[in-house]
Amino acid sequence: MGFSFWLACLRSCSNKSAFSKAFRDSFYHYKSQLNTCQKNLPSTIAEKTNSHAFSWSSCLLPLAFAVSAGSLTFQSHNNHPSLCEPSNLDSRKVTIGGKASTEFVVKGTHKEVPQELIDELKAICQDNMTLDYDERFYHGKPQNSFHKAVNIPDVVVFPRSEEEVSQIVKSCNKHKVPIVPYGGATSIEGHTLSPNGGVCIDMTLMKRVKALHIRDMDVVVEPGIGWMELNEYLEPYGLFFPLDPGPGATIGGMCATRCSGSLAVRYGTMRDNVISLKVVLANGIIVKTASRARKSAAGYDLTRLMIGSEGTLGVVTEVTLRLQKIPEHSVVAMCNFPTIKDAADVAIDTMLSGIQVSRVELLDEVQVRAVNIANGKNLPEVPTLMFEFIGTEAYSHEQTQIVQRIVSEHNGSDFVFTEDPEAKKELWKIRKEALWACFAMEPNFEAMISDVCVPLSNLAELISRSKQELDASSLVCTVIAHAGDGNFHTVILFDPNEEEHRREAERLNQFMVYTALSMEGTCTGEHGVGTGKMKYLEKELGIEALQTMKRIKTALDPNNIMNPGKLIPPHVCF
Repeated sequence: MGFSFWLACLRSCSNKSAFSKAFRDSFYHYKSQLNTCQKNLPSTIAEKTNSHAFSWSSCLLPLAFAVSAGSLTFQSHNNHPSLCEPSNLDSRKVTIGGKASTEFVVKGTHKEVPQELIDELKAICQDNMTLDYDERFYHGKPQNSFHKAVNIPDVVVFPRSEEEVSQIVKSCNKHKVPIVPYGGATSIEGHTLSPNGGVCIDMTLMKRVKALHIRDMDVVVEPGIGWMELNEYLEPYGLFFPLDPGPGATIGGMCATRCSGSLAVRYGTMRDNVISLKVVLANGIIVKTASRARKSAAGYDLTRLMIGSEGTLGVVTEVTLRLQKIPEHSVVAMCNFPTIKDAADVAIDTMLSGIQVSRVELLDEVQVRAVNIANGKNLPEVPTLMFEFIGTEAYSHEQTQIVQRIVSEHNGSDFVFTEDPEAKKELWKIRKEALWACFAMEPNFEAMISDVCVPLSNLAELISRSKQELDASSLVCTVIAHAGDGNFHTVILFDPNEEEHRREAERLNQFMVYTALSMEGTCTGEHGVGTGKMKYLEKELGIEALQTMKRIKTALDPNNIMNPGKLIPPHVCF
């Protein structure tokens, strides 16, 4: 809102009072922003904005101030911190989420939670809350993430109902205390950190199956139920929920990160498998995003807006999920290759063949070595592909034969397959526990995990270029890919106490991200942004897209209490 904006206002106002009202409204908007941004504004402007001693006798003074404010906003993109940048960030240093950041500890400011709020939470949750330090520390450190924060939550609450969540959020909003939704804590990009303290809302007690509609093939659940628990419940009905991220992930967290898994190549991601949500917004209002109909063209797609918002727009309290029939028959196959490019080329050609494969997973030789060490296996330590084919028995066998022929055309060997249920479970267990297997090689290290995704035709080149860089590094790095949809992960093991290790891990991660972006890919295919991927978003999406996100965030959460410091980079201003 610089000079041109105010000039337009002046021309459109029929009288002085109308313009003054427009200025007063905007002034209070500016004052609200300034109270939460950097303290190093020029003293003359800071003094003016903190004073109510304005003269409204003419339009010259507000117009002059508007010109100054517009000038300051323009300068903030060049020499000064953004007016939208939160006050807990030191503009003189590179911070987590900032451009080219290599820091792993998320900074924040801590304001003591008022006793009045604690009393209100006690009245809402009764015994389902805690101030215990160990419990708060546990909730402040993700299980499988190297990311840390300077603060931990001040309070942890365990709501049992949607109404309790609404009351908790409403109270936190009234006191302007940040909240962080918490599910299975399996996310790896710092989503559940509490850098500003505040209230952690642990949703794990809300895990009921509220309704199962067998003939409609959908189910209504609370967010705290895990996908593995849900599938155990559905199995007797011949149904299953087809997304399979890491063990321990809950449905609410899966919605928050827009996750997927190894079955996404056949069934899509969380975006494609959620029919409707119920969400508590920052003001405590409960919003239903859609009906239970399989398709709808009614209004804005609020369901898709919330999926992937990482708790920054609301707290999910109910999810209606699309279900699938358990396949009649399945075959699991494995094969080996001399190079990782050969393996990636087979994955691409398999998809181009038109086969409705349900899984195509790639492991490099280092990952296979980790599996051998962790599980006492004796698998050939070479690049390996794993497939799953589903359908009728005849169709599954036909798919297997077609892929076997493709494998033979790309230097593949040792093509084996099984239809035995226990053998299939054992093979997929190896893949699902790949991350834990890596730690068998370096038990005291932590893992930085890349999550790049590119158009399928670019996958082989991306993996080949990345593999050259990884093999040349002093760090132990493994490659695991959902090769059927262009998504691959690298587990980079490093000693968090060694600065050289940390910087090398970050260099490798950035190399893969920038290479993927140069191929029209993304920095995160399924893990989400959190704090760890914010620094790449402007390069991937452009500042205009981020400003639009910021506007949505500000409109729905004006007090910035909903998981602050996540997803939207701090330098973004509008």
